[in-house]
Amino acid sequence: MSQRVVAWGRELREVHKRLRDALGLARSAVEAGGSGPTAARDLQLYCVGFCAALTGHHRSEDATLFDVVLAAEPDLAPVIADLKRDHSMLDHLLGGLERAARSGAEQGELLRHLDGIEAVMETHFRFEEKKLVEVLDAADHPAADRQKMLGPLA
Repeated sequence: MSQRVVAWGRELREVHKRLRDALGLARSAVEAGGSGPTAARDLQLYCVGFCAALTGHHRSEDATLFDVVLAAEPDLAPVIADLKRDHSMLDHLLGGLERAARSGAEQGELLRHLDGIEAVMETHFRFEEKKLVEVLDAADHPAADRQKMLGPLA
C-alpha cells in the first residue's frame, strides 16, 4: 500500500532553507576573516561543509527525487534535464570554492566564489520549487528515506 507523500514539496523547501543558511554561515566565516591556521581551518570547515551539503542534496535529487517527479509527470523531463544541468554547473562552482578555500585564497576571491554560487543556487531553487513542489505534494510514492530523497540536510 502506498503512503501519500504530501510533505515532499514542503521538505524540499525546508532543505533549500537549510542550504541557504549553510551558505550564510560560510559567507560569515569568510567575512569574519582573520588570519593564521585557526582562521583557515574554520573557513575550510564552513566552505567545505556547505559544498558537501549542497552536493549531497543534488546527488540525492538526481538519484531518487527526480524519478518520483518523472513517474508522476513524465512531461517534466525537460525541466528535470535543466535542473540536472544546473547541478553540473553548481558542482563546477563548488569545486572552485573548495580549491580556493584549501589554497588559502584572499577574502575577496572567496566572496566572489560565494556570490556566483549564491546567484546560480537561488535561481535553481526558485525554478525547482516553482516546477516541482506541487507535483511532489500531489504524488503518491511509497514512504522513502528523507536523506535518499533530499540529501544530508533532510
